[in-house]
Amino acid sequence: MTIQIQRDKTGPMRQTVRIRQHQFTADQPVSGGGEDAGPDPHELYDAALGTCKALTVLWYANRKGLPVEDVLVQVDRDGSQEQQGIYKLKATVTLVGPLTPEDRERLLQVAAKCPIHKLMTQVTTEIETVLAD
Repeated sequence: MTIQIQRDKTGPMRQTVRIRQHQFTADQPVSGGGEDAGPDPHELYDAALGTCKALTVLWYANRKGLPVEDVLVQVDRDGSQEQQGIYKLKATVTLVGPLTPEDRERLLQVAAKCPIHKLMTQVTTEIETVLAD
């Protein structure tokens, strides 16, 4: 799969992100020289974690027939030590529906095992940056 990012010259830092048939804007906040026309790269990274947790919980609940009516995930970042190699994310999961305490605990465990959580914590990511021909 290929994701394309191209500068949108309607703003000083604005980028158009294309993923399959989807398109959205990414930008820097005003403090970073942008116009805050969309999420910045850190926010996209953090949102990937929260989205994955929500989707994983819903998938599991549907598969097991658990009465989940809604899932809300809030991701809070502490990037104050990023330059020292520590990037802290806290994902708070809210489950809505007539679930037992055991169901809630199991779904929390499932959320902690979502694929993006694993990618962020257990996998070595190798990145190669090259110039196009």
